[in-house]
Amino acid sequence: MPGYRMMRDLLRSYGFMHCAATIYKYMVELGLRSVVRRKKPGYKRGNANKTFPNLLNQNFDVDAPNKIWCTDFTYLYLADGTTRYNCTIIDLHDRIVLASLNGSQITASLAIEALKIAIKRHKPDKGLILHSDQGSQFTSKEFNDFCSNACIQQSMSRAGCPYDNAPMERYYNTLKNEHTNLFSFKSKENLDHSVNDFAYGWYNHVRPHTYNGGRTPAAARVA
Repeated sequence: MPGYRMMRDLLRSYGFMHCAATIYKYMVELGLRSVVRRKKPGYKRGNANKTFPNLLNQNFDVDAPNKIWCTDFTYLYLADGTTRYNCTIIDLHDRIVLASLNGSQITASLAIEALKIAIKRHKPDKGLILHSDQGSQFTSKEFNDFCSNACIQQSMSRAGCPYDNAPMERYYNTLKNEHTNLFSFKSKENLDHSVNDFAYGWYNHVRPHTYNGGRTPAAARVA
């Protein structure tokens, strides 16, 4: 179990010197396991149909719902190592999750389906800004055309700058550190159901958010 090396290094940082075998022995006796992040699967960038300027410039404060949404993809894993892909959309006004959708491939179609869910549930006015990175799913003609037809303005982070979409990065860190990294999912149905429960249930209605002054996203939305 590679996690014992991480535990050994952590103890050494506090001045405790023990060999890896000793650490491993006590971890087994106590039933402890380290959470080890898998490497991201290989990704081949496609050709962009069109990129868009950054309309936010890291200004993530929005005074009303359904004015500016953010979206992104992340990788999730089943117990056997199979990769699932999640596309989530949040509202910058209150950081509420508007849509969360898993799929077996990271595609423009998955992003469009997530966006359809958010639009159907929340019915934004024309001129909504949707901010993303410059991933090929968001720069594809398929996605560009869908946004144009829905009267959505696309905004994009600078290439290689995750800080330009920091609220999405924070949500995904929360999803993984507080949920998916702590469990083992044997089926895609189990994983998908669990991620939806976290997003729409726990994150939106139970978990307090510092951006909302300690209120949940759902509470901040109706305030």
